[in-house]
Formats: sequence, structure tokens, C-alpha cells
Amino acid sequence: MNALAATNRNFKLASRILGLDSKLEKSLLIPFREIKQFESLIPFWGNKVKERLVRSFRASAKFVDMVAGYCLLKLPFLSLREVIYIEVYPAIECTIPKDDGTLASFVGFRVQHDNARGPMKGGIRYHPEVDPDEVNALAQLMTWKTAVANIPYGGAKGGIGCDPGQLSLSELERLTRVFTQKIHDLIGVSTDVPAPDMGTNAQTMAWILDEYAKFHGYSPAVVTGKPIDLGGSLGREAATGRGVLFATEALLNEHGKSIAGQRFVVQGFGNVGSWAAQLISEKGGKVVAVSDISGAIKNGKGIDIPSLLKHSVANRGIKGFSGADPIDPNSILVEDCDILIPAALGGVINRENANEIKAKFIVEAANHPTDPEADEILSKKGVTILPDIYANSGGATVSYFEWVQNIQGFMWDEEKVNNELRTYMTNGFKDVKEMCRTHNCDLRMGAFTLGVNRVARATVLRGWEA
Repeated sequence: MNALAATNRNFKLASRILGLDSKLEKSLLIPFREIKQFESLIPFWGNKVKERLVRSFRASAKFVDMVAGYCLLKLPFLSLREVIYIEVYPAIECTIPKDDGTLASFVGFRVQHDNARGPMKGGIRYHPEVDPDEVNALAQLMTWKTAVANIPYGGAKGGIGCDPGQLSLSELERLTRVFTQKIHDLIGVSTDVPAPDMGTNAQTMAWILDEYAKFHGYSPAVVTGKPIDLGGSLGREAATGRGVLFATEALLNEHGKSIAGQRFVVQGFGNVGSWAAQLISEKGGKVVAVSDISGAIKNGKGIDIPSLLKHSVANRGIKGFSGADPIDPNSILVEDCDILIPAALGGVINRENANEIKAKFIVEAANHPTDPEADEILSKKGVTILPDIYANSGGATVSYFEWVQNIQGFMWDEEKVNNELRTYMTNGFKDVKEMCRTHNCDLRMGAFTLGVNRVARATVLRGWEA
């Protein structure tokens, strides 16, 4: 099951548990805006429209304006929530000159899912196989994730189909600036706040910030995950991994356990996985197996994580590390351990390997690592899964802290950032558990019902329900 189908399934289950009416459920599910054709948003009249109304609308609608790529329903006392966008034309094309003088074109888009609780928030990814359905699912997931974390955001996600490894730094800069030129009127401090994602980083955010400033003036809060020198927050780089640590501590405390002495397997040794492994190791946890794109390694006595980090940086991967034995990367998820942390790609735990997983706890540091079919199998085995929309919300939470600091013009020290993150993650777990007790459900449904309920309440309170 792909990410979009799985996310929709979890949403619908949560809606059923909460008893939401069908009109409100539909209103929450459909994206606020799918931006796939930016450069020609010029009104014109026309008759050929692909009729796919994505939001319920008032019976008193007076007329319909046609916009290139979209159907725009104009209603009395029009609010942004009541603007209906329907995709007709293909995605935006960003054309840039390459270093060798040739021209190259890339496709980009952004999905804005919901803004009931505040500005939309979500990453921009650069990847050769940017999948619209997956990004749509991740935008929706961000809506529930920010609600679970109780930070005042909605969800968004976007990306450009490119291979950043095949582009020079100057080419990446040109591509980012062209993309920003296309979307500058659609993002903003109180509208939609992008952040780094797969294939992008603090430098990407710096380029977006600078290009946006050419149109709207210097606005550091328009993006998060920026370099410290441009208003980025201390603690942001480690935030998702540190959030995974705090989430794991909260889960283990619930079961009368602590990090110390537990055996961990970490699948994925990028930013999130490496920070999680490092912080878990510092707390006395024993990381017995690790994998990344270069391979997988195992040491039953525990891997020296500081040494592995140095090796990984020097060799661009963990392959060849002398302090552990190489293993088949396909076996990493089924290695013997107490806690499994999938911190790489989605859909890696599925019905084919779920029965072989030996971990007692799974902490989802990646987005959508567990398929619904695997969920059912693991539940029957008694495996406790801490879901992604809570477990990996540390990055979004510290992004919120960065946004707050930028708006206030007052920066926090790293200790304050980390202490506030611990508070949010601890309170978040308590809120999820309360929903589990109220609705007699597992942690995933507890988190989804918590998130969906908060967004639904905001939607109703703002008078947006159908």
C-alpha cells in the first residue's frame, strides 16, 4: 500500500473513531491547494474543465472563474478555505542554464493541505523520483503531525524532480531561485513556511530566503532550517533525532524501562538515524546494528557510534567500518534487538518481513515506514509501534521554535531549545496515551485521533465546516 493510501486509511479510521460527519471528514481530507502549475495563473474564460471538485462549497456560489490549470470558485465573503483548485495542466517547469551553457528543465510542485490551525508547514525535497502521491500523503501527514505536537501549523510538502548529486552548487542555487520566483506569492511567514527535506539543506533555505526577500523584503521566518547566521535555531540539526530519543524514553518509561541497557537497531544513518544513534549511545543504549545506503554492519556487543560517525563522514558511508561485521542490508530489520528504529525510507516494514521482526518496540523515525498490513501482523505479535506522526515530530517542533524566535527577533540558547523540545515530546506522548485510553486503540490510532480531532475542532470553530 502506497503512502497516500495508507495515510488516507489511517485518517478514515481515526474519523470513524471520533464520529466525524462525512462532510467534515471530506473537508479535512482534501488538500487546500495543490500547486502544480505556477507560471500561468492568469484568469481567462473557458468551457473545457476537468470537473473534479475537491472541496464542498456553498450553494450560494455566484459564478466560476477559470484559471489556467485550476477551477476557481468565487463565493460571497470568500475566504482562502473556499477556493477550489482543480489540476488540469502539467506541473511547473523550472528551466535553468547549466554550467556548460546548455539549458535544463525540471518539474516542481507544492501541496498545501490544511491551514485551520495556522500557517502550512512542510519540507521541500530534491529527488529524481519525486512522487506526487507520496508528497500529497506527506503534506497530509504534516497536518496531523503538527496537531499531535500541538504546534500552530497545518501541513504542506513540495519538491523538484532532480538529482542534486548530479548538479553543481551553482546549478542548485539557480534552480532553487527559479523555483522560489514561481512560488513566492504562495509561501509566507503566516501562509506557508517551507523547510529542508530529502536532498535539500540549510543552504537551500538560505537561497529561498534571499530570493523571497527580493519580492517581499527580509523575512527570516519565511523558512526554517536556515543557517544559524541567517536566523536558524541552535539545536535544529539534531532536532528530529533528539525528538526520537525523547519519544523512546517516554515509551520505555510507560513500560518501566529506560534507554540504558536496551539493544537498538537503526535502519538509516542519515541525519535522523545518526543523531538518534549518537544520543541513544550517550544515554547507555547499545546500538547493535546499523545500515545506510552503502551497506549494513552488526556488533552484538555494541557499535562504537562516535567512531562510526567519523568513519561515515570520511568514507561517505558506514561500509568498511572495522568495529563491526558486515551483514546483508536486507536483514537489518529482522536483526535481534529490543528496539527497532527505521529511519530511512517509507514502506520498509511490510507483510513480507513483519513476521520475522524480533524487536519488542518499533520507533518510527522515518515517514510511513510500516505498511498497514504489517501493522496488523505486528500487533498480533505484541509489538508496540510508536507512530511516525509523533515519534519524528521533533524536527517540526524545533522548526516552530525557530519561527517563533525569528518573529520575536530574540534567539534562544541550545539548552532552552532542547528543554522545550523535551517538554513538547513528553506532553505529546501523554496526550496520545490519553486518546488511546479514551478510544481503546493502539498508539497509531491514538496519535491520529488526537491530530484529526484537533484539526476538526479548529475547522468547526473557524466556521469552515461544510
